[in-house]
Amino acid sequence: MPKPVSCAAVIFGASGDLAQLKLIPAIYELYREKLLSETFVLVGYARSTEKKDGTPLDDAQYRKDCYEAIKKHARRQPIDEAVWKKMEPNIFYVSGAYDSADDQARLAAKLKELDKTHETGGNRLFYISTPPDAFEGIIRRVGERQIDDAPDKASGWQRIIIEKPFGRDLKSARHLNTVLQEFFSEEQIFRIDHYLGKETVQNLMVMRFANSIFEPIWSYKYIDHVQITVSETLSADDRAGYYDKSGAVRDMIQNHMFQLMALVAMEPPAALDATSIRDEKVKVYKCIRRLGDLPVDAVAVRGQYSAGQYKDKDKMRDTKGYLNARGVAPDSKTETFAALKIWIDNWRWSGTPFYLRTGKCLPEKLSEVVVRFRSPPLALFQKQTETPVYPNDLIIRVQPEEGISWRLNGKVPGGSMQIKSVALDFLYKTAFNAEPPEAYERLLYDAAVGDPTLFIRGDEAEAAWKVIDPIEQAWASSPEKPKPYAPNNWGPKAAMDLIQNDGRSWMQGSVEDEPIIACSL
Repeated sequence: MPKPVSCAAVIFGASGDLAQLKLIPAIYELYREKLLSETFVLVGYARSTEKKDGTPLDDAQYRKDCYEAIKKHARRQPIDEAVWKKMEPNIFYVSGAYDSADDQARLAAKLKELDKTHETGGNRLFYISTPPDAFEGIIRRVGERQIDDAPDKASGWQRIIIEKPFGRDLKSARHLNTVLQEFFSEEQIFRIDHYLGKETVQNLMVMRFANSIFEPIWSYKYIDHVQITVSETLSADDRAGYYDKSGAVRDMIQNHMFQLMALVAMEPPAALDATSIRDEKVKVYKCIRRLGDLPVDAVAVRGQYSAGQYKDKDKMRDTKGYLNARGVAPDSKTETFAALKIWIDNWRWSGTPFYLRTGKCLPEKLSEVVVRFRSPPLALFQKQTETPVYPNDLIIRVQPEEGISWRLNGKVPGGSMQIKSVALDFLYKTAFNAEPPEAYERLLYDAAVGDPTLFIRGDEAEAAWKVIDPIEQAWASSPEKPKPYAPNNWGPKAAMDLIQNDGRSWMQGSVEDEPIIACSL
């Protein structure tokens, strides 16, 4: 892996949860692995001039906050104090308004000073980790400063990372792309989706294209359907004010789940470069069948959790229901659960449905792709056994335990012909005796070295919104409300009907009704 040159990383929204929980610990891990230069500089930028307890926020205090974030959330514990001692003097804090030209000028002056004292060479990595309504102001101020400092550009690069959500519909995504392209080239823009940094997601391409066993059967001829599930056990109660502006489709499906779907469905890229891979993902979105004259209920289900108990780690907690959460209108139609049936109308996937579901207050925290293969054309064993011959499943698990499971049929030892489903499991931790790095570690490293492969291109974001917009518009104009569902259940009955009406069933969590014999590989 090439070692990045020295640069200054600026985190806008430096006091927010994402920065404290993910970004700062990820930067520490990269520094510990020597994947960042020892002269790397981190500049936190936020509106706060003091903490909630009145403590002034300055370089010293921000360094203490970073240390606490690393102690609590770094991947490897305990932290290496020697590494922290080297990293600590390279952390700074600047307070200011996000859309203020004067405050951005102060930031620019600080960065120029750091170029001299830390030899960062004019290289800048701007990370926008703020609420979406601040995106445009930051982009414009940073872009204008880049133009004002044009003579310095010859000695360094500037890149900008945009957190999700990238727009809330096609119109806003196009507008945001227009603003970005006014100041930055596509090579400078890194639209981040942390799912693409997960080892299992990256391994999807290796599994498909580096193993000759899969590619010949990776089509409608052998695959019956594909299920993609991203479920959360927690409620949206604590962030309902934000969530009510988004919903499950915008929060999860348009970005995370569509990325998983595109990697499963795409054609082999011409090369492993960013352009070739992202070209193939865009083609998938262009082939998705639009809603057209179909009623939205035929392909989409939305739900809202009602009052009850949900899982918070090992404890059960009470919720009064989404409509009773603080910041939610009593007549809100925002969905906390969504399920879609998608058709990809190309040669490879003709007639093969993709079922997607996601939601809050579900029984398991789980992210996985299930590729279900067609049943054997002739069930030879059905006359001799009372047990069914199960279809084969390939399960790509993104979380909680990253790995791949291959479910086959096997005979139970004994005189009678009894068949059980056998799971051949490959887990990253046990197979490689190493813990996979956090997604943000990989993505921050790639941005620092200028590799956009695992980031979303502008036309890719717009292509995804073209699929989602008709569904959102149909829901907005419909008098129907989201279907209620009890917490700690797999969504409303209509979501079950969506797949069961096709003669199929959701895989409920890690197993279905049939018993599984697990064999580790």
